[in-house]
Amino acid sequence: MLKGFRDFVLRGNVVDLAVGVVIGAAFTTVVNAFSNGFINPLIKAITGGGPRVGGTFSINGAAFDYGAFITAILNFLIVAAILYFLVVNPINRVTERFKREEKPAVAEPSNEEKLLAEIRDELRRRPVERPGIAD
Repeated sequence: MLKGFRDFVLRGNVVDLAVGVVIGAAFTTVVNAFSNGFINPLIKAITGGGPRVGGTFSINGAAFDYGAFITAILNFLIVAAILYFLVVNPINRVTERFKREEKPAVAEPSNEEKLLAEIRDELRRRPVERPGIAD
């Protein structure tokens, strides 16, 4: 029972997923710091400042904070772009390189296969004789 659990945990997918979650959480902290330090002030400067990023608008007394939405979209795009260019793309290149190197060498046909190929070729060269058909 413990051997099965150990095999499950040590299988590549589970370890990769755990590493991905930890790196993702740490990277999210970095992106949030970047957003709070650079993107939010930029959005405030573009939209006229104020205590909230980008401001709000209200309909029937309900306030809508579109600045937070813009910041969330930019955070997502930054995380997605960096993960793609720094993690996914290099891993795909390495995987492709290993796939090219792992191609097995083409085995030479055995003597039996060579003999059978010669017999097949000789039978193809002979004219077909049909019994009972007169020329």
